[in-house]
Formats: sequence, C-alpha cells, structure tokens
Amino acid sequence: MCGIAGIVDLEGKRPIARAELVAMADAIRHRGPDSEGIHLADGVGLAFRRLAIIDLTTGDQPIHAPERGASIIFNGELYNYLELREQLIAKGHVFTTRSDTEVVLRGYFEWGERGICERGRGMFAFAIHDRANRRVILARDALGKKPVYFARLDGRVAFASEIKALLTDSRIARTLSPTAILDYTTLGYTLQESTIFGAIERLLPGSFAVLENGSMRCERYFRVPFTPIEISYRDAVERTAELARAAVKRRLMSEVPLGCFLSGGLDSSLVCASMVDMVGTSLNAITVGFDDDKEADERAAARETGRVLGIVPQEEVVRTDPKVLDSIAKTFDEPHADPSAVPTYELCRATRRRVTVALSGDGGDESFGGYRRYRFDLVENRIRALIPAVLRRSVLGPVGRAWPKADYLPRPLRAKTLIENVARDPVEAYYRSVARVRPEDALSLLDPDLRRTIGEYRPLERFRRIDRERGLLDPLSRIRALDFETWLPDDILVKVDRASMANSLEVRAPLLDADLVSFASGLPAAYLIAKGSGKRVLKDAARRILPDHVIDRRKHGFDLPVKRWLDGPLAAELDSLGEKDSPLAGVYDLAEVTSRLREHRARRRDRSAELWMLLMFGRFMRTYGTAPSR
Repeated sequence: MCGIAGIVDLEGKRPIARAELVAMADAIRHRGPDSEGIHLADGVGLAFRRLAIIDLTTGDQPIHAPERGASIIFNGELYNYLELREQLIAKGHVFTTRSDTEVVLRGYFEWGERGICERGRGMFAFAIHDRANRRVILARDALGKKPVYFARLDGRVAFASEIKALLTDSRIARTLSPTAILDYTTLGYTLQESTIFGAIERLLPGSFAVLENGSMRCERYFRVPFTPIEISYRDAVERTAELARAAVKRRLMSEVPLGCFLSGGLDSSLVCASMVDMVGTSLNAITVGFDDDKEADERAAARETGRVLGIVPQEEVVRTDPKVLDSIAKTFDEPHADPSAVPTYELCRATRRRVTVALSGDGGDESFGGYRRYRFDLVENRIRALIPAVLRRSVLGPVGRAWPKADYLPRPLRAKTLIENVARDPVEAYYRSVARVRPEDALSLLDPDLRRTIGEYRPLERFRRIDRERGLLDPLSRIRALDFETWLPDDILVKVDRASMANSLEVRAPLLDADLVSFASGLPAAYLIAKGSGKRVLKDAARRILPDHVIDRRKHGFDLPVKRWLDGPLAAELDSLGEKDSPLAGVYDLAEVTSRLREHRARRRDRSAELWMLLMFGRFMRTYGTAPSR
C-alpha cells in the first residue's frame, strides 16, 4: 500500500520541477514511510511513497520497462497477480521483479488499459507513463477502494492519492465548490467526481483516464452488474461460501505481519473464521474496546467469537478524545460528517501497533442487503404499489408534511418518514433515507448568497442520473446500485482508506471482492432479505464455519456517543459556531446555526446530525481556511 502523485504537461513540452514532485510525495509520506521514488521525462513527473508489503527487496517504484519506453507507479494490491504473471510469461514477457506492479505494467502492454483493469482483482490506483506512445494512464480499482484526485491547470494535470498533495501547489485554488457544500451538508460527504474544492476532481470507481494529444478523457470499465442470476437457493449458498473463501485466501499474501479486525459481528467473524481455517490459531485478531462508550465496546462479543475459533483476540483499549478531531480534519482533507470515522481511526491506530496488514469485514451489508434501510425501502415499495400515485401525492404528501417529527414518541408513532417516503418516488425516498440532514433543512442552513449561487442544483439529481443510467427494475437492486456509486466509495471507503493510511496500515476487504460482489448483485431479493432480516444467503454460507449464536447476534453500530460529546466536551466549540468570527461565516447562515443549536439544547428536536456536520465543517475550515466561490 502506497501513495502516488504526479504532474503531466498535456503538450509534453514543459519540464516538471523535481521539487514539485518531492513536495507532493512528502505530503503523503504517511501512506508510504518505507521509501520514495521519482520519475521525470518528457513533461511527465511521477512521485511515489512506499509501504512495503510484497517483494520487499525488488519492489521499489517507479518500475520501468526501458525496452518499451514506459514507467509505472502503483498504489494497492493486485491479488491475482501471480496468475496474470504466468499468462504474460507464456506470451513472452520477461520480468525483472516479483512485484504485482510490474504485472500491471506488462499487462498494459499486452491487453491495454481497459484489459489490465478488467483482469485485475484487487484494490489499486496507478499511473503509467507510456513514453513511447506519448500518453499517461491513470486508473482506479473496480469499487473505488483506492483514490485518485486530480486538478487541471494551465495545460497541466496534477494527480495524487490525497488532496493534500495537490494543495502543495499554491496555484491550485482552495476555493470551495458551492454544489459540493450542499452535497456535504445533506449527505455528510462530497459526491462522486466532485470534491469540496472546485478546482479538484476525483476519478470515479472502476474508471481510467487517458492523457494524450493535449487532452484528458475518462472512461468507466466496471460497474456492479446487477444482472439477474437463475440459481437455486442451495446452490447460491454454496457459491457464496466458495467465493467468500476464495476472496479471503487471495488476501493472505504478505511478507509483513498480517491480521484481521474482529468486532464480533457477522462480517468480521466470517473473515476471521476463514483466516483461522487457512493460517491457524496463531492469527492476529485485533479488537478494540472503548472504555468510555460501553455500547460500542464489542470486546465481549469478540472474545466469544475467539473462544469458538480457538483464538484469543488481541485487545486494544482506547479512550476516544475530542482532540482526535484535529487529526481527522488533517487526515481527510475534506469535511467528513460520518462519526464512525473517529473509532475507525482509533481502530487503525491501535491495529498498526500489532500488524501492517489487516483484513476487515467491510462490504457485507452493501453486497448482501444487510442495512436496515434496505428492509424499510422494500416495505415502502410494497405500500407504494398498493396506492395510486395521484392519491399518494395528494393525500399522503400533505399528511406526511403535517405529521410531527416526534423523536420523543414511541417508535411505532414516529411515522413521519414512512408517510412522506411512500408519497414520493422510490429514488427520492431512498435519497432522503440516506441523507444525514433532511434536504430542506440542509438547504435552509446555507448562507443566503450561497443558496443563490447554487440555484436549482440538488444532490438528488445525481441519484436520479445514476438510476437512469443503470435502468434497474428490481427495487433492492436499484438502491444497492445507488449505494455502490455514492455511499460506499464516497463515505465508507474514503473513511477506511484515510484512517488506515494515516497510520501506515493496509486494510483489505474480502467481502468487497469484485467477483463476490458481482455474484451477490444478481441474486433475487428473497435470497438476501427474509423474515425482516438481511444477509440471508451470507449467514447460511457462514453457518458452515460459525455457530448460530455468533451469526445471529444482534448487530452493533461502530459509532461515537455523539450526543454526549456535543453536550459535553464540544459544547463550547458548538456555541462558537454561531458567532461573528465563526469558521462557518459565508458558508452557513449563522442565525440558523444558532437557532438549531438552541432547539437541540432545549430538547425540542434532536439536531445531533446537523450539529456534528457543522462542527466537522468548522474543523475543516480551521485547517484549510478558504471560502466558497460566488
């Protein structure tokens, strides 16, 4: 796992200064503390920072193929590189290293940029300078585990694994994007190709970019297919078990200490059990306890899973401290309002003390329908199908708007969201269910001048565009497709990548193996959700190696005691957000900020999500000190 960066003059004429590349590499040194490499030629500069995992002796980068006039820098792991290496040797290619990076380079010679990306199984971001053909290729893995950011300026394209490397160039403006501010305010993260900085873009998951002939073009090579599969339930369980086991096995390659996260939940328990079966009970299984948040502390569950598997989890006890938010702001480069970023950061920091590579259970919910919101959405769709559209809009719409947002009532009486969502079309209903802040509340929070600049733009249109492009009819497939192109790559995977790489830890996610995800995407909804519970087929596959009481254990969130922090150690900081010298000034309406804080403190409305979002934006502004464009 590493960090990459570079600068390309699209005309191939202006030289790139070595000092620029060194500055970019230094900014992401945490991603690769073991070594550094620089490549300069014909208006192209590549910079690399290495975290050595495989081929410790000959795997330094850039790697060159001088006979073909090409060089590569590569961030990530290609898990099937040995298989591809043999195919390439059979075709006459000669290798000078044992690394997966050289496999990518020679695979590009043989199959082209699309061919090597489609054949590769893993997590990666890479840049190839094909000097002989006067072109540069940038690429990102199928699901977007590894990032590529880029900025276009004066006929040059600068790219990097993290935004902070791009910002070492003072010519790249730090001006904020008004539409990205609205994305963040509503969802808690920036969306798809946009970043919080108007001048900086993000390469989409499953995409590559070709820089040649004075221009840059981007193409998608992969989207989760959601092609229906005709298969019996019994065979689906069998195939799920086979693919999950193969995905874990692929991810065991390492020449440095390797372990896994063990939370006690199904996904991490399945990964851990598979690893024990393959490497034995000496496995490093790390679990983190939070002594100041008993609800999030899963040490007892992890111990029980460990007892079943014959291992003793290595426990790391941490006490979350609001001071860590400063590190989060510097680590993420953009405002990020997912509170689980804090325990994820602490988990990665603690795990790095034990191992250099850790396998996680990320992706099980998206792949196998595990989120509660998926079940709610199916219920809403069943109700929606029973009521004519005109009646839903004319009757349920007004009723839903009039229904009180009564957080204090028993759960069965909190029907506002259900009534409102049934009145809406499926995409808008789902969009609102994943919004951290109600869209109308998010919009009204913004500074009036900024609202005018944004005009008619709404994040919902991104969701509608994805839905139109995919053209899926099955309700569960439609919303999971949305998650695979928004929530997963832009929130979850960003969170894991930044938190892990800030601590020089490589995290691998077997349940996000492209083959496993593609298979799961085609399964009927009844194989995923049944009797009010998700992940049906994955649970039954796991029963081969785990007992029922571990598999059916109630799911715990991995979150912060947000309300307690907001009312306690962060209370003074919250108060300051509404003052004249607030870091939110010019972005948010300070009177609205103060009003919502008072409403929250008076217990009239739970505004925790909004206040946390504002607080994290304030931290971001104190770190980057910029302003939105008008």
